[in-house]
Amino acid sequence: MSDEPGRIGIEHFDARRWTAASEALARADRESRLTAPDFERYGLVSTLLGQDKAGAELWARANRMYVDSGQPAAAARCAFWLGLSHLDRGEMALGGGWLARAARHVEEAGECPERWYLRVPEGLQILGSDPATCSAIFGEVLEAGAGLGDVDLAAFGRIGVGQALVRLGRPDEATPLLDDVMVSVVTGELSPLVSGIVYCAVIDACHEMFDIARAQQWTAALTAWCEAQPDLVPFRGRCLIYRAEMMQMHGDWGEAIAEATRASDTLGRHPAVGDAFYTQGELQRLRGNLDGADRAFRLAEEHGRPPEPGLALLRYAQGRIPAAATAIRHALNEATLPAERARLLPAAVEILLAAGEVEDARDAAGEIESIASSFHSPLLFAVTERCHGLVALANDDARVALDHLRRSLAFWQSMEVPYETARTREALADAATATGDDETARIHLEAARAMYTTLGAVADLRRLEGVQPGAGELTPRELEILRLLATGMTNRAIADTLIISEKTAANHVSNILAKLGLSSRAAATAYAYEHGLV
Repeated sequence: MSDEPGRIGIEHFDARRWTAASEALARADRESRLTAPDFERYGLVSTLLGQDKAGAELWARANRMYVDSGQPAAAARCAFWLGLSHLDRGEMALGGGWLARAARHVEEAGECPERWYLRVPEGLQILGSDPATCSAIFGEVLEAGAGLGDVDLAAFGRIGVGQALVRLGRPDEATPLLDDVMVSVVTGELSPLVSGIVYCAVIDACHEMFDIARAQQWTAALTAWCEAQPDLVPFRGRCLIYRAEMMQMHGDWGEAIAEATRASDTLGRHPAVGDAFYTQGELQRLRGNLDGADRAFRLAEEHGRPPEPGLALLRYAQGRIPAAATAIRHALNEATLPAERARLLPAAVEILLAAGEVEDARDAAGEIESIASSFHSPLLFAVTERCHGLVALANDDARVALDHLRRSLAFWQSMEVPYETARTREALADAATATGDDETARIHLEAARAMYTTLGAVADLRRLEGVQPGAGELTPRELEILRLLATGMTNRAIADTLIISEKTAANHVSNILAKLGLSSRAAATAYAYEHGLV
């Protein structure tokens, strides 16, 4: 294509200026100067801009032009990306149809790289149910990509084998593959769409093997990659979820809720929106907004994200211990892979102890220890020690509990996870009290209280001491709203944070002012600071 708009479009494409590339290619299209490769490129640009319908139409147009010109391999490539894109959006019938068409083109073409690309969705389909076979499939894809010199195909192979090994509980073998494929991304060896897919897949794998350090590093890299392409859309929603999860872990709950909310707004009807709602549910639960958490977990489930262990922990927080125990047992019965079970077992220990089922809780703690020994994750080591400590406390073996809980505390502090640090300090206070060491118990309890206050962990504060001195007339919800108001939030912002209506937020603010005998939001803010509520 030698015309000026088309040439400029290619220059913008190569520089990853997607909006400018789209505008130039659109001008060239109006002048009827685009070839099949141009439409293929235009389809990719539209997809990267989040224009899914336009991207699909352009890829389909390129597919037809390749067919008409007798290029079945190129036609298969377009059909493959159409199929994969539809599957990613949860449009299974359309995705399957385009992949079937791609397979037909491949049969006509004979040996070609596209034949191996079609193994990718085949492997992904069984990643959860049969990771061993999945690993074998992606191993063949990796070998083919290396032999053909196709870096995108080889990247699909590496990430697929790595994900399967994580599911099989073999993270030591997975990690080198994941690091290798990420080098290909950060050095710019991969195409834009494959780069985004790899970023998200690697971060997911890091979370699955509880490698928080790597997850944080690659989340920062994905954030920078997205920011360098401000008009890029498809991976931004997932990036926001990953950021929210990291913020939650490190105690920035207010910003984490904002990021998770932006993620759900960005993702719309994309299947990944379930993860955004789940993250919102966890944050609302931690902040004591139990009704908001319930709604968020239900939305997560409606969008295909299992609500456990969050929903079971919510039932526990509501005092519905039998319901919580039933929910977590059911989730464990459904989970078979080590990584899946490791996410559920800590909640199971806590809930089963509350239900008086100490032996079952001990078994769950033992299983966590077994999984932790495979994953070599500091996070799982911290969880294991805490669970053993809680079980020892339930068995009135406070000195053994102290040993476990001290080790857990050291892990949490080294990872800078304030909420789990506070929870472990609270358990240490119980253990110290049981040994008669009231001074140590007081130190741990005060440290836990201070950390809960900083985080805004309303339910935990309420458990420790009821309500704060001087605010005894306020309900837990009103205390939470007073804290938000004191940070300068408007009623609209408070409503968005707590997932309530603006009118409800305004009513709460009015009630707070009336109960405290205050005349303005400024006075309420001063009151909150004077009484240590923020």
